[in-house]
Amino acid sequence: MQGKTVNSAIFLLVTGNLLAIFSDVLIKWASSDELAIFQFVAVRLVFTVLLLTPFLRRVDWDNLWQGSRVHLVRAHVGLGGIICMVVALGALPLATANAIFYAAPVLVMFISVVFFRERLTKTSLFAVVGGLIGVMIIQRPTQMNLAGLAALGLAVALAISAVLVRKLPREQPVAHSLLLNYMFSLPAALLLALIEGAPVDFVSMGAAFGSALFVLGYNMTVIMAYKHVDANKVTASEYTGILWAFILGWLFFAEVPDVWFWVGTTLIVVPLLVQALQSVRPASRRRLPVQVGGSRRATDRLAGRYRVRNAAGPQGAGDYGDDESPGPGP
Repeated sequence: MQGKTVNSAIFLLVTGNLLAIFSDVLIKWASSDELAIFQFVAVRLVFTVLLLTPFLRRVDWDNLWQGSRVHLVRAHVGLGGIICMVVALGALPLATANAIFYAAPVLVMFISVVFFRERLTKTSLFAVVGGLIGVMIIQRPTQMNLAGLAALGLAVALAISAVLVRKLPREQPVAHSLLLNYMFSLPAALLLALIEGAPVDFVSMGAAFGSALFVLGYNMTVIMAYKHVDANKVTASEYTGILWAFILGWLFFAEVPDVWFWVGTTLIVVPLLVQALQSVRPASRRRLPVQVGGSRRATDRLAGRYRVRNAAGPQGAGDYGDDESPGPGP
């Protein structure tokens, strides 16, 4: 399936979000024992780099280090984000953690207004206010703990990474961006694992490999889905991720979210969904930076006017996109 029709693109995005949640399931499963977090993150990054080797031919070797300063910052922000993600998934219900992750697009809008003086539309303002209230309802400040703060930490990392995307070279292939991000984050990850000094855990290594494989599968479905179809026609499909998180959390971990979860999730997701559906631009796939929709993994791709070329370009839009948020992201 190539995603050349709206229905096939929707199917790819729904399937891709399922793959992404399976990655979260593996992380949560590995966290059921005493997980060496830094070792897990480092091993996952190593496997991800290895899985990228078939795509090295797409790297622009003549301009290998172009945008390296921004990549370096995004990589380390992303490394902090993935550490936060592992902590959050290990302690929070799967659906709850993913609902908080969805605050990332809301934070992108907030950062765009504060640092880039961009104006929010009424719909965007509704999304920001609703999203922040939704996170507070899910978290309930009286029950705030380290895991909840870690989930918010990932959302912040995703948002910062998304905003930095506009600083990257517009014509840089996605494989190039991914390679630099993972390579720049790997030394720090290995150093943290060395300092951690935990014994090698081959079980968690298997989970790390599976997680990396599922996330790569997600990225592939996203590229295929958005290659031929206008983003505004299918973006809403990415919100199935929260449903997959609920279903898989119930099936694998017997987790049943309370009513406050559904109230908070509605306040986060519905305004973003409305905004995504209103962002109709038939002549172009580009978005304004404050018009961000999609799941927490779609934040980079829909963050602003960057690098997604029209399908009429020499190589097609699918050859340029963006990597999963943030840097070495979740």
